[in-house]
Amino acid sequence: MTVSSDQNTRMLTALVRLRGALQEARLPLDVAGVEQHRVELEQMIDQLEDYVIPRQMSVEAPLLVVVGGSTGAGKSTLVNSLVGRRVTTSGVLRPTTRSPVLVHHPDDAHWFGQDRLLPDLVRIDHVTDDHGSLQLVASDTVPAGLAILDAPDIDSVEEHNRTLAGQLLATADLWLFVTSAARYSDQVPWEHLKRAAERSTAVAVVLDRTAADAVPTVAAHLARMLASRGLKDSPLFTVAEATLDEEGLLPAAEVAEIRSWLVSLASDSGARGAVVRQTLDGTIRTLARRTHVLADAFQEQVSAAEQLRAAATSAYDDAAAELAAQTGDGTLLRGELLARWQELIGTGELLRSLDRPVGRLRGRVVSAVKGAPQQADRVTLAVESALENLVLDHAELAAARTRAAWEESDAGRALVAGEPTFGRAGADLRRRAEAEVRAWQDELHGLIRAEGADHAGKFLAHGVPALGVALSVLVFARRAQALHDADLGRTLLDAVLGPETVAGLVERAGASLERRMAELIERERGRRLEILDGLDLPEAVAEQLRAASRRVDDRRFEQTMGRADDTDRDTP
Repeated sequence: MTVSSDQNTRMLTALVRLRGALQEARLPLDVAGVEQHRVELEQMIDQLEDYVIPRQMSVEAPLLVVVGGSTGAGKSTLVNSLVGRRVTTSGVLRPTTRSPVLVHHPDDAHWFGQDRLLPDLVRIDHVTDDHGSLQLVASDTVPAGLAILDAPDIDSVEEHNRTLAGQLLATADLWLFVTSAARYSDQVPWEHLKRAAERSTAVAVVLDRTAADAVPTVAAHLARMLASRGLKDSPLFTVAEATLDEEGLLPAAEVAEIRSWLVSLASDSGARGAVVRQTLDGTIRTLARRTHVLADAFQEQVSAAEQLRAAATSAYDDAAAELAAQTGDGTLLRGELLARWQELIGTGELLRSLDRPVGRLRGRVVSAVKGAPQQADRVTLAVESALENLVLDHAELAAARTRAAWEESDAGRALVAGEPTFGRAGADLRRRAEAEVRAWQDELHGLIRAEGADHAGKFLAHGVPALGVALSVLVFARRAQALHDADLGRTLLDAVLGPETVAGLVERAGASLERRMAELIERERGRRLEILDGLDLPEAVAEQLRAASRRVDDRRFEQTMGRADDTDRDTP
């Protein structure tokens, strides 16, 4: 039962694409259940890189048996006894801290180079406590076609040991699970065994360190437990408690059955290939299925980000709308600005002169605005201050609203916690607002000069600042029902520039002010949305994951049909 080279190549391509899609699937938002999905994502990428892709590239490589199990179960002693000499160190103190050890036949050394299995682990030839290393030991007592890897305890008190043990077990063609009478019912090993059963990993179990008279009872119970958890076909071996020799090895008779079984697998290419296919196919099938779960998890991230974006957008849209309204409904014509404006226009002779003929009024107005540069400057400063404060107030309110909305979800709460000034306007907003307001005032002066050039150029050179603040006042009251102080400004400008001209100026100046204020608020909104943009959550990733999973499933089906055809041809 073989698979063609082209089919293997197509499967390898599909697996590499799956890995690429998984690497794009970041899960940065703290939504419900995300920690589990993050662990799953990391494990899936590791399994593809450490085992599935290397194994798919070299399906004829030696069968890798990973020996794993509970603390104190005797894994290292069993490995040494199977090899026939001490190749791995047994730990008296727990946790045992050392690099994993891989024992292989000398002729198989080329299969375990840096670019092969577990590429992230540095290859060494000596004992070390470096977790990032893999100690390679060549031994002619191990049959060609077989390699044995001694893994750390899966229930070690040291987290790194547990993580490494899980990573190594995920690279196994065959998991030789070692337990004892004292530990065989522990929960942690059974969690690993459950995952092995789910992905059809080949498993054999060794009941070790058990008194001879207790072996039948414990083995029977362990067998029932295996059957109830989907592992009824897994071989079960027993090793009775025995005295170790001077080398720290078990009597050869105690491990003879296990060694004979492993040797038979190594020598029978068909049996060895069946174990590899069982584990590899099951792992690939499981990866493809779990990818759809991760696609859903990624889509949940996208949805959470969209909700946060909508909350920020709504808060700043409201702020921009309220700001635009208040720049034209008379809200600004109070306090300091109103007082300075009233000082400029006066309440005496100038106001009384407004009832006189326009020709005489223009002279009075010109005289007034020429003689009041200091009052005009004070109003200008008051206009700047009023607009700047209005922008800051609305930006602060939008920031506070956004923070409150984001803190209603776990995802938003975590983002807010990482930004100490999240609920405040930007530190540079006042400076930017000041620049925009001054630019707007300069724009107003330019409009007045342009419109007054035809009929008032001689006196505008001295009266532009005062006429500019008068135009500002009209803009601030352009949507108000009736404001006496604004009406005085209109009368003043009408007398100099004419009603039609003034109406056009107010419309253009108001539109410019709204645009400038909106841009300031938009910049503030951008500061919030940049946080979400930085999460890098392109919606297309979810579909890319699903498409990559479907391609792998297609290649699996193709290989299955290819094997079925081979079987049909081999059948007489």
